[in-house]
Amino acid sequence: MFCLRTPTDPAWAKQAVGDLDAVLVDHAHCEMKAATNALSLVVRHSSDLGLVRALTDLAREELDHFRRVIAFLERRGLSLGAPPVDAYAAELRRAMGALPQADVPPLVDRLLVGALIEARSCERFKLLLDALPADTSVELRVFYEELFACEARHYRTYVDLATQAQAGHWRGKGAARDIDSIVQVRLAHLADAEGAIVRSLTERDRRATVHG
Repeated sequence: MFCLRTPTDPAWAKQAVGDLDAVLVDHAHCEMKAATNALSLVVRHSSDLGLVRALTDLAREELDHFRRVIAFLERRGLSLGAPPVDAYAAELRRAMGALPQADVPPLVDRLLVGALIEARSCERFKLLLDALPADTSVELRVFYEELFACEARHYRTYVDLATQAQAGHWRGKGAARDIDSIVQVRLAHLADAEGAIVRSLTERDRRATVHG
C-alpha cells in the first residue's frame, strides 16, 4: 500500500480483533502523538503559512479522532493510561538520521516519516476492517472506514508538503532540479528502513499495535 515495502503479517488482524480493547487504547495514543507531531512541525516552521495551515488542519482531524476513540474507551469501561514507549517512531527517527547525505532539509525527512506512519496506519485499519466480527457495532465499523480514508489523505498531504518544502529549499539556487524524483528517492530509503523496523518489531513483540 502506497510506499510500504513490508506488508503487515496477516496474523496481525486476528490478534487485533482478539484484543480490540488493547488496540483501541493504543490507537488513542497514536492519534494524540500524530496531532502532537503535526503541531510540533508548525511551531518549528511557523514562517511557512501554507505548511502551518495544512498541518493545523491535519492536527485538528487527529485530535477529533482521539476524542472519538476516547468515547469508545469510555463505553467499554477502559482507561487510557500512560503512553507506551513508541519503539516504532523512535527507530524511524534513527533511520532518518542515517539517510544518505543530500541537499535536503531536515523538514523534508520529518514530513516523509509522517507520511510513512500514516501509510502504515491506513494499511492496518483496512486489515482491521476486513477482520472485524459480524457483531461489531456499526458505529465502530463506520469509524474505521472513515479513518482508512483519512489516513490515505494524510499520507498524500505529507508527501505533497515534503515536495513543496524541497522546492522552497532549492528556490533561487538556479539549477533546474527534479524535485519529485529527489523526494521519492528519499521516501524509498525511509520506506526500506520502515519495512525492516516492522519486521524486527513483529519478531520481538507480538502485540497488535497500530504501527510497529
